[in-house]
Amino acid sequence: MCMGVMAGAYILALFAMKYRDRVIGLILVSPLCKAPSWTEWICNKVMSNLLYYYGMSGLLKDCLLYRYFSKNVRGGADFQESDIVQACRRLLDERQSTNVQRFLQAIDRRPDITGGLKKLRCRTLVFVGDESPFHSEALHMATNLDRRYSALVEVQACGSMVTEEQPHAMLIPMEYFLLGYGLHRPSKFNGSPRSPLSPTCIAPELLSPESMGLKLKPIKTRISSQR
Repeated sequence: MCMGVMAGAYILALFAMKYRDRVIGLILVSPLCKAPSWTEWICNKVMSNLLYYYGMSGLLKDCLLYRYFSKNVRGGADFQESDIVQACRRLLDERQSTNVQRFLQAIDRRPDITGGLKKLRCRTLVFVGDESPFHSEALHMATNLDRRYSALVEVQACGSMVTEEQPHAMLIPMEYFLLGYGLHRPSKFNGSPRSPLSPTCIAPELLSPESMGLKLKPIKTRISSQR
């Protein structure tokens, strides 16, 4: 079972295609699967030049944070940055400019893996924020995966880092995903009185995808009728 975000999701998908017997499941968050577009390529070149001449500057951090988080989390003139973004800025300060530059160069050279997605036979769950710059790429990947083994979850008002920005939105889809592997521990509160955390004690509207900011993409199945 593997989980990756953005470039990490791309690497895991590539690994699963090459070593299909070693991966039983993938959880991919805002995954990349196509070669860089011209816009992304130019942006990566600009960031590489900023790194070379100025190091980990404030402008470079803003460019990277734009890829990771939604506008509401990044802050603006009317509201302050969230704690997550401030923590990410501190982490970027600790990174060596040379390593970040090599990472950007590696992303620029990534090949398109769309052709191999149909070969994946492991169950795959794809998350993506609807404000992610890679939203269309995640949709493209979900479209080319075998629908018998995959599902797509779009999270509203969220950027690429769904794991950091809205981790609660991943709970129910991941629970159902893991149920497919039998990874479910029955509640020890089976008798009366019921636990307040029991599903029967939770209002159904609180478990709806809309209340959690989710747009679920259903998997359409075809059943051949025997005549």
